[in-house]
Amino acid sequence: MSIIIPLLPFYAEHFGASATIVGTLVSSFAFCQLIAGPILGKLSDRMGRKPLLIVSQIGTCIGFLILASAQSLWTVFLSRIIDGATAGNLSLAQAYIADVTKPEERTKSFAVIGIAFGIGFLIGPALSGWLSHYSYTYPILVAAALSAGSVICTSLLLPSVEPHTLNQSGPGGKRLGVLDWKTYAQYFSRPELGPLLLQFFFFAFSFSMFVNGFALFSQRRFQWHGKPFDAMQVGFILAWVGFLSIILQGGLIGRLVKRFGELSLVRGGFLVTAVTSFWLARIDSIGELVANTGISSYGTGVVRPAVTALITQKASKQEQGVVLGLTQSLTSISAIIAPVIAGALIDRGWLAAWAIGVGLMALCGMIAAYRYKEA
Repeated sequence: MSIIIPLLPFYAEHFGASATIVGTLVSSFAFCQLIAGPILGKLSDRMGRKPLLIVSQIGTCIGFLILASAQSLWTVFLSRIIDGATAGNLSLAQAYIADVTKPEERTKSFAVIGIAFGIGFLIGPALSGWLSHYSYTYPILVAAALSAGSVICTSLLLPSVEPHTLNQSGPGGKRLGVLDWKTYAQYFSRPELGPLLLQFFFFAFSFSMFVNGFALFSQRRFQWHGKPFDAMQVGFILAWVGFLSIILQGGLIGRLVKRFGELSLVRGGFLVTAVTSFWLARIDSIGELVANTGISSYGTGVVRPAVTALITQKASKQEQGVVLGLTQSLTSISAIIAPVIAGALIDRGWLAAWAIGVGLMALCGMIAAYRYKEA
């Protein structure tokens, strides 16, 4: 994924896509993920997490192979739709972790996913940037090979966990369908859980708007040796963010949770994200950009694992899969709407408005976190 993120906007532009179309491309992936995610979750409840993880990873691999061989923009869309329709990697991995860990250990366990993201965002974007200098196809083929490797590793290394029956749901729990909004509304109406879900939504929206607009924002705002930023420079900036995320989630977050608690970390993380986003709106030098993204990596690095852990702690053992599936749905909804907004703003040259929009969503998350009182 981290190989594709800095590359996809430039790859789509190669086929004549505007910034708005690039946003729609990302949204098509998220829309398919929103529909397919609950289905994959329900199947994993019956068949086990491991088989569905393998299916999901195979779909990602096929999507990347189609993307690498694309000759037109519609083929690029097809590749993302196939990947989205089978993209349950993260939610299934979270459900697996919830199945095998105690509630008090989940912040640390979810931080392991953050470490994986950090390593991915260190190696993936840098590799993508370097290889894209020779051909846009090379990074995509590497991503496909890594997806194939994940299939092999999951098959051989991941222990199987017995699937849960409908009457004896484990921590992974039963999943709701995409149209079960009345049931979802019940979780939002709970005073101890609803505000946390709202915080997660603000985080997901802010993060999606940033990630899916950053490449084209940088291309239009910054230059390297007299030429606009391309996939190489964007890839190296994201690799810098990944490096800092490894440091944060690899060792610091456990100590921070013990000292300050999850809720304080969520509040502080939102504040950092808001401030750095407002700062980003006026940046015009590469040095400032490096400093800005370095500081902002703290915000995104602490909010996701901390708020996810709080959500799982406030849900019963039988509801873990439902609430984790709900967070994945919120992520998908954010990834449907936010990239289109980001693309439309950047298309019109409203670069500062894009950065301010990211900050405003983080500010809303901070307000929601400060209004929330732990039981």
